[in-house]
Amino acid sequence: MKTLCRCPRWLKITAFLVLILGALLAYVGWDRFLRDHGATQFDNPDERFKYGSIGAENDAGIPYWIFYVLPRVFPDKLPKPGIGYASFGVVWEQGQELPVGFSKRRIGFDRVANTCAACHVASYRSQPEETPTLVVTGPNHTLDLEAFFRFLVDCAKDPRFNADTLMAEINLAADLDFIDHLAYRYLIIPITKKRLTERESQFQWIYRHDFPEWGRGRDDAMNLTKYFMIRWPMDDSFGPTDMPSVWNLKKYQPEQGHRMNFAGDSHDPYSVIIDSALGLMGAEPKDKADFLGHIDWLVDYLKNKPAPKYPFPIDATRATQGKAVFDAHCAACHASARTGTIVPLSEIGTDRGRIDTWGKQAAIEANKVVSDMGIQRKGLVEAPLTGYVAQFLDGIWLRAPYLHNGSVPTLSDLLTPPAQRPQVFWRGYDVYDPMRVGFVVQGPAAERAGTKFDTRLRGNSSQGHDFGTGLPASDKAALLEYLKTQ
Repeated sequence: MKTLCRCPRWLKITAFLVLILGALLAYVGWDRFLRDHGATQFDNPDERFKYGSIGAENDAGIPYWIFYVLPRVFPDKLPKPGIGYASFGVVWEQGQELPVGFSKRRIGFDRVANTCAACHVASYRSQPEETPTLVVTGPNHTLDLEAFFRFLVDCAKDPRFNADTLMAEINLAADLDFIDHLAYRYLIIPITKKRLTERESQFQWIYRHDFPEWGRGRDDAMNLTKYFMIRWPMDDSFGPTDMPSVWNLKKYQPEQGHRMNFAGDSHDPYSVIIDSALGLMGAEPKDKADFLGHIDWLVDYLKNKPAPKYPFPIDATRATQGKAVFDAHCAACHASARTGTIVPLSEIGTDRGRIDTWGKQAAIEANKVVSDMGIQRKGLVEAPLTGYVAQFLDGIWLRAPYLHNGSVPTLSDLLTPPAQRPQVFWRGYDVYDPMRVGFVVQGPAAERAGTKFDTRLRGNSSQGHDFGTGLPASDKAALLEYLKTQ
């Protein structure tokens, strides 16, 4: 009989040590790169909306320390050098680590991502020296989203975006341990650079010189959906719109024919919130149950969040007179069965750019993308776009500038014949003008804080919606006073 070979003891020990080392390395790799430590919990629902994670950190997150040092390394790429991320018009509360609308979550390492609040927390001041008052679920009219997108891509393309330069700045602010230091230098920084650079092709249209700037408080939402969700090649459409308010969403009743988004391209709040969240995530959710749990919370929160009350004095007598004017000239669209439904473009007469960015086939393909993720919702309307939705007027005082593309600065200007409306003004200054019902848009302070808006450029027309423009001055004043009560 043959004698069986017996492994030498040293080989067994070596194999055992290799297994232990492999297991240890696997654990360290999982812990430092993949382990999800969970989202921060908030007792206050407004705080959760402003800073709570929805899971976007997985695929769309930026490593925390890279996010932290970018404005320091690349001040020349900021819209207004010297004030960091505040130059993009983000809202930043005193004592907070991150701006409103940014969440931090540890998935292996700390990562930063956007939340819905980046676009949907408003701010205003009655005087320049005041601390801004924040209104959760209001439209962020100060945010320059296009500039923020370009900043991230432009930084990644710059030769200074390298481990030596970034680590030198990170080391001034952070005391990374040995593993994190190696990870940032040899993996996290190179991978982040690659991923941000790859996004340039999806953002090509925001670099086109024949397209005007979106400016503060606007985004080209449906083109973002086309190029990021269904990955269509860039076309020649351009249709930026105002950031919308998202309070009191229970007012939308699909069974009554109500449509959502400015052009009525979505059915209901649940669909809009899912699609918006998926846009922030940039990919299929890692944990679908967790994602849908966040969606359910957001739907309930936004349906039941009331519109803000007008914070300045109201002339009650004049407002009563204004209600009669409203009932005679405005209620047929804004307080009737027609409210929340589509008004044909031929009737409203406003800029058609937003309509031309989207269509039936795009909706079909976007719905398929979401369905393939195993997510069920009514989704986007699979039909041509024909006009704009007659808006509900709750909280209308805080939704300036007006019209779907934000081309009319104040409600007072909206009651002016289109040919007499301001051609050029500055968007993004947060000092409020109670007399004209909107924000201050002219003068040195507005020019310093805001972005120039020219109504003569593509997608920016302030034509149309000439209803009420022929009223006597006394009726217009009364109507404005009544609209403050909405």
